[in-house]
Amino acid sequence: MVTEEFETLGLTTAVDGWLAEHVPGLVLPLEYRRLTGGRSNLTFLLTDATGDRWVLRRPPLGDHPATAHDVLREARLLRGVAADVPVPTVLAVCSDPAVTGAPFVVLEYLDGLVLADPRGVEAALGVAERAPIGPALIDALAALHRVDPARLGLGALAGRRDHIARQLRRWHENWQRTGTRPLPALERAHTALLAHIPDQDRTAIVHGDFRLDNCLIAADGSVQGILDWELTTVGDPLVDLGQFLVYWAEPEDEYTALFAPPTSVPGFSTRAQLQERYFAVSDLDPRPLDYHLAFNWWKTACILENVYGRMAGGAMGASDRTPASFGEQAAGLAEAADRQASLLR
Repeated sequence: MVTEEFETLGLTTAVDGWLAEHVPGLVLPLEYRRLTGGRSNLTFLLTDATGDRWVLRRPPLGDHPATAHDVLREARLLRGVAADVPVPTVLAVCSDPAVTGAPFVVLEYLDGLVLADPRGVEAALGVAERAPIGPALIDALAALHRVDPARLGLGALAGRRDHIARQLRRWHENWQRTGTRPLPALERAHTALLAHIPDQDRTAIVHGDFRLDNCLIAADGSVQGILDWELTTVGDPLVDLGQFLVYWAEPEDEYTALFAPPTSVPGFSTRAQLQERYFAVSDLDPRPLDYHLAFNWWKTACILENVYGRMAGGAMGASDRTPASFGEQAAGLAEAADRQASLLR
């Protein structure tokens, strides 16, 4: 059933015919439901006449750079890592924009838990059931970092060792361009980060947004599937680990990288335990991690400060949060970045 709403979102009756021809076992008619989550690609749950389900992903409507929202690249990445890490199976790929106005991919539907906030965690899992989740995520991340980039057609980038320098330049320039107030802690942290860039020990596949709410979790705490590969690149694997640990809030944290982090309730592993587990299952040197934690606190503060500036200027429309709440969060994370960067000085 393709409604007017979904035709507006790029799903037309032509999609039904294409799916019936290319997805084994699919029985028309179909129902489409828009799923929330993900960064920007449109994601739909498809349910066929027998009740079987699939997931369809396509770029957002409107003009955007050719390299942005590239669902075909995402499909290649998923197929490339599927033997080593848990991901949804890619079932069909349509590169013909004539069908929906853009390429799209069809993925296996995984009926796992999306743990996006404390309320969702408490509704789905008891305190004791939360303990296996952190170690399972760390094991999946370490497995991803062991995948040879050449297997994904990214071997030409494997020789680069300037991931952090490029990221520092990008986010500092963005902050300088969009900032609306002085944040001395953010500038001090940047100065320290620039002065102490560590050697990059290895180049690996970097997910770019690896966190609990971007994974599907099974009832036993294992990882059913890693989602949202839009930011995946080749770079320093410790950037991925540092970001994951910054997202992984603990109950006593005053400021957090996520506004309502799912791990802020009791029962989850600590950051220290997860850090220890990662280096136990990988052969990377743990000494640069202090730097990567400082970098990710700083980067997240830059992102939130940008959101604060745009909201304060009225450029983002209605929101369930005030500009001041973003401003306070950004300032708190800038202080966290400065404290962590002080370990480098």
